[in-house]
Amino acid sequence: MVTKSTVLITGISGFIARRCAVEMLNAGYRVRGTVRSLARTGELKQSLARHADASMLEFVQADLEVDAGWDAAVSGCAHVLHVASPFPARQPRDEQELIRPAVQGTMRVLRAASAAGVERLVQTSSMVAVMYGHADDRAAPFTEADWTRVESPGVTAYSKSKTLAERAARDFMQQDRSGLHYSSVNPGLVLGPALDRDIGTSAEIVQMFLRGKYPGTPRMSIPCVDVRDVALMHRLALETAAPSGGRYLGVADCLWLIDIARAIRVRLGPSARKVPTRELPDWAVKLAGIFDPAARLAVPELGKEIRVDNSLTRRTLGITFIPAPEAAATMASSLVDLGLV
Repeated sequence: MVTKSTVLITGISGFIARRCAVEMLNAGYRVRGTVRSLARTGELKQSLARHADASMLEFVQADLEVDAGWDAAVSGCAHVLHVASPFPARQPRDEQELIRPAVQGTMRVLRAASAAGVERLVQTSSMVAVMYGHADDRAAPFTEADWTRVESPGVTAYSKSKTLAERAARDFMQQDRSGLHYSSVNPGLVLGPALDRDIGTSAEIVQMFLRGKYPGTPRMSIPCVDVRDVALMHRLALETAAPSGGRYLGVADCLWLIDIARAIRVRLGPSARKVPTRELPDWAVKLAGIFDPAARLAVPELGKEIRVDNSLTRRTLGITFIPAPEAAATMASSLVDLGLV
């Protein structure tokens, strides 16, 4: 395989970023990953080495909340995948705990990339930057043109952080004259197989189902995508001939939570005996939300059927997504195999 140019992946220890590293290494790129501390990079390299050639992998120290380190991180890199961003298990008391590092960190990476003459940058945004704050009775599918309305009541700090970080990046690119090619990848709920036991918060829903934390599922619809496709989207966005400014929605299907549970039960059989088999009535979820922060987050979304039309993304990137039920079942299988339930 011919070795290609070097790509910087920010926050390489994260669930999506690690899979991006595997995708890029296996496509022949050299990969440099940023971490906040170099202390555990040995474990990370061993994990990635099970799935790709780690001889083309290196690490540098850089923190989204600190200026120092970013110029050195991008030096010599032709491309950047800006994946790092805070992802909370629970909403913080102060929304700026998420918004500030997401926005300011994005600006640090963009400024450094522009100054260093980086050719292409792909930002990992999210579907939460697309679909919140709209009318409750909206029937039209969400598309690449939609944006979360951060001023609307009930929009979470995490949704605001991803929306404002992507907005800030696009505003920066309107003024940038370096020739940097920019695009964003906006995944929904990221499912699919875990590479190792360090799964972060992306797998929390599936993990809770497998552990039997809830007797049923909230009546809630979520856009879903496999992490392998999210990584592929990053590479395709990096390599596309499409003009700068692309916005690519990572959604295979929109599933009700009960559909995710059913897919897991079908795949795992007895190993999924604790996975819910029914939907909870809305009143029960609202009651649980008084005591359980995770249930509380579901309350505003109860009964809303989410629809997404990302045909533009599919055509532009030429991607066929792994079906979301398969992504859910594969994630559950990997969690069982890794002893995480």
